[in-house]
Amino acid sequence: MRSRARSAAFGLAGALVGAPLVLVPAAPATAAAPASAAAGTITVKRGGPARTLTFTTRRAGEAVIAFTATAPGVSWARKGAESAVVAIFVDGRHVTDLVVLSADPTPRSLGLGRVGPGKHKVTLRFAKGSAPSARRVVLARPTVRLPQADQLALRHAPVVVGRTGWPFGNPYQNATTDAPLIAWHETRPATTPGHRIIEYSVVWSNEDGGTDSPALMARWGRTTDIEWVYRVEVDASGRRVAGTGVYQAPQHLTLKFTGRYEGDHPVLQTCTSNNNMCDVITPKAPLRFLLDASRTKPAARAREVVMDREPWTYRIMAQEMLREGKIEKLSDPATKAVGDQRTYLFVELAKRTGAPTGSGSAPGVSLGVRLKRDPSKLYRSDHDEPTWSIERDGPAATTVELPQGTTVADIASIEAIRRPVGIGDNGAPATVTSINRGFFLRSGYLPQRSAISWTGSLTLTPQSPTATLWRPMA
Repeated sequence: MRSRARSAAFGLAGALVGAPLVLVPAAPATAAAPASAAAGTITVKRGGPARTLTFTTRRAGEAVIAFTATAPGVSWARKGAESAVVAIFVDGRHVTDLVVLSADPTPRSLGLGRVGPGKHKVTLRFAKGSAPSARRVVLARPTVRLPQADQLALRHAPVVVGRTGWPFGNPYQNATTDAPLIAWHETRPATTPGHRIIEYSVVWSNEDGGTDSPALMARWGRTTDIEWVYRVEVDASGRRVAGTGVYQAPQHLTLKFTGRYEGDHPVLQTCTSNNNMCDVITPKAPLRFLLDASRTKPAARAREVVMDREPWTYRIMAQEMLREGKIEKLSDPATKAVGDQRTYLFVELAKRTGAPTGSGSAPGVSLGVRLKRDPSKLYRSDHDEPTWSIERDGPAATTVELPQGTTVADIASIEAIRRPVGIGDNGAPATVTSINRGFFLRSGYLPQRSAISWTGSLTLTPQSPTATLWRPMA
């Protein structure tokens, strides 16, 4: 009786999520699967049969599958236990892979590509590339939907083929390092009236090349890698304007996309150690990712806000640093090496730079924190390294390393520091206008609730290079 009730509830939930499309997932088990599979839960086992989920839609469109994923025995923090990989097919076509990075339940969503009206079958198989300790993946509350409001963004989202290190590398690299975690899109008007530009970005768990980890923490406020991947112009009907597709190529170059499309999805491949793209695909590359790109980012916030909305990405970020030996054994704010990431204050500020008054290098801004127990000591986000201050204007994230055990209640003040990033000083003022959030990571490397915010306007000059932005309320 209880099993039938749960199954009915699952079907009803699918129908409601798809409204007015009436998406109706069927019982998520194949005839060959064990009858003990719980309604609303799919378990995919190493060496076991493929599992299936069917859904029906009354119109064509881009589909998304969502679930809570867990893989017992898996930990992104342990070598040999990094992940479990599930290959996902729609009507027999390999659409995307899911890399499950944790034994902890994690909400995930993936694109399934364009489907036509009628009934469709999603097939899930335990795949190569999984860690030796991975035995099964449990997907709870799987739901397929065609989100009407996000169709345009989903329609043009890139397929990202996994990094292989071809011809001699590991073809399953993204199952053990630099895993693609989440994607999002941003839109802006194009020059042609009625046209829009859509840009897609991806968050990877880390980058094996490019900016080193201490500089990432200082200049970007995280050790994940965030890169824009693909940008395209669409007309008023949502059609791709021929010749407008570009991608971020090696050396961060912007190149015209000349590769192949699957429908309107460009097929790109992660081809560098710092997660830049190529539009020529390695033959037989086994992993491919069609991430759910329906997420957006508020215009007045830093890119890192997409991680704030998916807190599990911070845990994966920290675990990769631990596994790859990029964390110093004894955390010390006096060193430039990355310490325990739970000792950092994660801050987002907003600033703008004025016109220069002379020659020389432009100023950057860093943050300094003073603690109540010793307010004479200043802990700096840039570790007193000029090139680690924040040059870019607008919202920007950074971190400040503090002694172990520090909490927001221990902070006496946060101040902004103007400093030229190179030789000389061009005299330009730098105005800080907000602190948008400030938090520490909890014991499980998940963000605490932000307890720091400030708005105002404080201008830093060569004559007055510092200003206090925030103090705790009395």
